[in-house]
Amino acid sequence: MAIFIALIIHSTLSVFFQSFFLHRYGAHRMFTMSKGWERTFHLLTYLTQGSSYLNPRAYAILHREHHAYTDGPKDPHSPVNHPGFMSMMLATKTKYDNYAYRRTSPESKFEGGYPEWPLIDRLGNSWVSSLIWGVLYTSLYMLIATEWWHFLFLPVHFLMGPIHGAIVNWCGHRYGYQNFDNKDESQNTLPLDLITLGELFQNNHHKFPNRANFGIRWFEWDPTYTVMRLMAFIGIIKLARQPRKPIPTQQVAPQITP
Repeated sequence: MAIFIALIIHSTLSVFFQSFFLHRYGAHRMFTMSKGWERTFHLLTYLTQGSSYLNPRAYAILHREHHAYTDGPKDPHSPVNHPGFMSMMLATKTKYDNYAYRRTSPESKFEGGYPEWPLIDRLGNSWVSSLIWGVLYTSLYMLIATEWWHFLFLPVHFLMGPIHGAIVNWCGHRYGYQNFDNKDESQNTLPLDLITLGELFQNNHHKFPNRANFGIRWFEWDPTYTVMRLMAFIGIIKLARQPRKPIPTQQVAPQITP
């Protein structure tokens, strides 16, 4: 039981900061906050993702490309362009690494507006950091594992961030239902949305990329947005003005705010 509790806690914290800090703040700037809070959440993103830390700059650039070229040949992570889940993950990793280690430069329109902290970003991208986190995860399992097969869950901890991203991009463009005709394959995927804390309302998100609440219909609950509302209420963040609730028959092209 302790193994599953550890897995659930790590997964929930990791996906929250990926959704809240990397996606909604870093890629879209759906809210603002002070520099002090930005650094706090930047550090927490590193601590919760650990060995699978995703660099905010590389994440933001890839995500903006995804919105600009959704399900087309230039989309960096669309299942439409790949025969399988692993193929998409590996192709995405190559593009991510190129931006994280600055081997290639993106189109200028995708640059800027993302949080950068050179110390944490260099640390998170280093093999030393990954090794230390791997040792910590393994040590924890040695303390709480009661069966040999519990150790089979360790790779999930090692790759938590990329796994969450791949699940969202694969399932969110293959399975579910559509509220809007976005001229792409984006879907709303219930009940996996609860596991990803709102990230799998992909069809809604592609309709209105800068809308902080990914839920549209009465039964579509976005847990991350609920936490954001609480943070806004107590003054930690300030939410940007939200677009009006869309009319299902509208055809509005997604817009990017780099």
